[in-house]
Amino acid sequence: MNFNTIFLTSFRVLLLPLAILYGAFIKIRNWLFDKQYLRSARFNFPLICVGNLAVGGTGKSPMVEYLLGLLHTRYKVATVSRGYKRKTKGYVLAGASTTALEIGDEPMLFHQKFPSVPVAVGEERLDAIPQLLHDIKDLQAIILDDAFQHRSVQAGFNILLTEFGNTYNHDFFLPTGDLRDERGSAKRAHVIIVTKCPPNLSEEKRQKITRALRPKNYQRVFFTCIEYETPYHILDVMSKRPITSEDEVLLMCGIANPKPLKNYLHEHARTYYQQDYADHHIFSIDDLQDVVGQFNSIAAQHKFIITTEKDAVRLTKFQEELKSLPFYVLPIKHSFLFDEGPQFDGLILSFINGFNTNMQHE
Repeated sequence: MNFNTIFLTSFRVLLLPLAILYGAFIKIRNWLFDKQYLRSARFNFPLICVGNLAVGGTGKSPMVEYLLGLLHTRYKVATVSRGYKRKTKGYVLAGASTTALEIGDEPMLFHQKFPSVPVAVGEERLDAIPQLLHDIKDLQAIILDDAFQHRSVQAGFNILLTEFGNTYNHDFFLPTGDLRDERGSAKRAHVIIVTKCPPNLSEEKRQKITRALRPKNYQRVFFTCIEYETPYHILDVMSKRPITSEDEVLLMCGIANPKPLKNYLHEHARTYYQQDYADHHIFSIDDLQDVVGQFNSIAAQHKFIITTEKDAVRLTKFQEELKSLPFYVLPIKHSFLFDEGPQFDGLILSFINGFNTNMQHE
């Protein structure tokens, strides 16, 4: 029995009055947008929004990466993010010398993985989008990262993510639940993706979840699982090392929901140890030294340190310290279940192609 979990759940229930007040505020705000008392700006340009209704990790960053992988060789595509926990303010366009402190860890990851893709950050998407269109000529599409609640901009295609085991239809408003937006906002999505599913999800379970989400006639529901790839050294992406049943692994991470990662290590390594930090934690040299000390105390022949790609962009500033360490990064990606990846890809490509065709005819 996990008494910490029981205590946290009980404490959150006691905060129900705050959750009701917060929910009322969100409902009023959405009503004002729906009735156009508050205005949403439309752009005559293909905008694809990736977001969720809850706080925590539903896999938004890997979905943005999936879209960039699909689109960057076909179109001139860019991304706009808020740049959470960055040390700068306002609009910033990533350049050759940009760091995670300037644009945030997730945008920095996009910038590193897709160096030809313009990556911009800005708290106000309504300001950032026109500036990006001015700075980068001939763009053909923009992906808005974590912008589902930012109704000042109306995207042409909304992708809503919800986590398997904690889908929004069973959730409640913060702080009692995890919802930062009302369930009814799901109607604005064109596609709903249930993420972090078991790879062997049954057809019966898929149908049950789909019915519970009650999608509209114009919505498609997809299911994905996390696919872990071969770890690579934090300073050399070409130096790879698989996780084996002989390995003892020290996990260093600061992400919203590390549970799937821990389950993966539990299944694939001999054992693992963990050093957890808050989501988007800015690592210090003391943090790294603590991890190295813990790693050195592991009495095993086959051992190494592992972290996530989001954490790695906040750790690579310690180049000298990392050179001599067996410090590896575990990449992940979304894998569509039931062989429906091509169908999802087709919806995205049709949206952009149809939009660009209409623009040419105007």
